[in-house]
Amino acid sequence: MTVELNYLALVTAFTALMWIPYILNMIVVRGLMDAVGYPENPKPMASWATRMRAAHYNAIENLVVFAALVLVAHLAGVKGEATALACVVYFWARAVHYIAYTFAIPWVRTLAFFVGFGCQITLAWKILA
Repeated sequence: MTVELNYLALVTAFTALMWIPYILNMIVVRGLMDAVGYPENPKPMASWATRMRAAHYNAIENLVVFAALVLVAHLAGVKGEATALACVVYFWARAVHYIAYTFAIPWVRTLAFFVGFGCQITLAWKILA
């Protein structure tokens, strides 16, 4: 497996697991029945859990773009140091983004987002060049 596909799998697995902590918070705060139901006035989750949920949604939105670019690059036979590095950096940028969003570290969160975006642009550039 290429470095690019390996990191696509890691990013996907990481994104797939992001929901667990904030759902556990929801169960603790609201109780199991309200967590799985549709309460009219749900108790608010902890602030960190609300931010973590937003980080998860952002990760899902960006996974669509990242996955499409990695798969197109793979199918087109586009690979090398730049694409491999872009995929490695993207994984770590998303991990930093998730942590910074959860703990409300604004500049780090924004910087991590833009680093990840830069990785997506690098992949697109290599495909289209």
